[in-house]
Amino acid sequence: MLYLALFSMHTRYPALNVLRYETFRSVLAGLTAMALSLALGPLLIQRFRAAHIGQTIREDVPQTHQKKAGTPTMGGLLILASCLAATILLADPRDPYVWIAVFVMVSFGAIGFSDDYLKLKRGRGMGLSGPQKLFWQFLCAFAAAVVLFGIFHFDTHLTFPFLKRLRPELPWWLYVPIAMFVIVGCSNAVNLTDGLDGLAIGPVMTTGFCYWLFTYVAGNLKFATYLDVPHVEGAGEVAIFCAALIAASMGFLWYNAYPASMMMGDVGALSLGAALGTVALLAKQEMVLPIAGGIFVIEAVSVIMQRYYYKMTHRRIFRMAPIHHHFELGGWPETVVVTRFWIISIVCALVAVSTLKLR
Repeated sequence: MLYLALFSMHTRYPALNVLRYETFRSVLAGLTAMALSLALGPLLIQRFRAAHIGQTIREDVPQTHQKKAGTPTMGGLLILASCLAATILLADPRDPYVWIAVFVMVSFGAIGFSDDYLKLKRGRGMGLSGPQKLFWQFLCAFAAAVVLFGIFHFDTHLTFPFLKRLRPELPWWLYVPIAMFVIVGCSNAVNLTDGLDGLAIGPVMTTGFCYWLFTYVAGNLKFATYLDVPHVEGAGEVAIFCAALIAASMGFLWYNAYPASMMMGDVGALSLGAALGTVALLAKQEMVLPIAGGIFVIEAVSVIMQRYYYKMTHRRIFRMAPIHHHFELGGWPETVVVTRFWIISIVCALVAVSTLKLR
């Protein structure tokens, strides 16, 4: 909104012409989101403590986590508010792809908020059941996918990393289930990763950076042609959303770093994961997401392997799943687990970015 108001005056004030560039507005959106996140964080923590909105710890997690009980949770609201405010102010509101990303983030945030609220109300970590969460997640993802592919007739070619010529085209009604799986899968993978102070938010930022770059390149005809990636007109505005998401997450990390004074809760984890999945679709780089978000894949796969192996053999592969608890129980301090997982996430992001050229 602010972008349109200011840019309309660029003929009178030539300096405002710089607002036409997505890169400049990405920087502004990032600075705005981070400033809001840092400024609102202490207020939110204070309000949560006064309202006794604290983390509930399940009995089946490592005992060292019991001391985290009572830490203010639902800090994901801080990320959502900061990211959305910066996006609405500085992205072009006429771009439908920005609103699709916003819709998914808000709707999955609402699901996460309901889950967090019920956990606080009922105690013992008893929020929405797994089937309930999946129903609402798939419903929201279905709505977004139908609008994207059925109404806006978004490109339905699949592109694969490192395979330049492999671009099969699917009918939109077949692409919708794929899009739903990407959004819901990424949302739950981020949620599974959110188990240690600062663990999930680091890979969210590195993956978000990848897709800031991907959306900017996809939206720029010259870069997309040069790098031989699909050109998506309007995707450059989604880069502003990505920049706001990264910076809002960075501001949240100020309060989520060990020892955390605020947890993101499901309202943050589910919405951030869904937002990343949606942006991957909008950038036409959904098949790169397992690389860019490699940590999320590792965490999710560890849970799946543990569950089904135990059902078949009544034995465990890992000491505890998700896999970050396995390393905790193996003697790694929490900060060591987080730092090493961040390093892996950075490496994954670098490999993902390299797919722009190695095709």
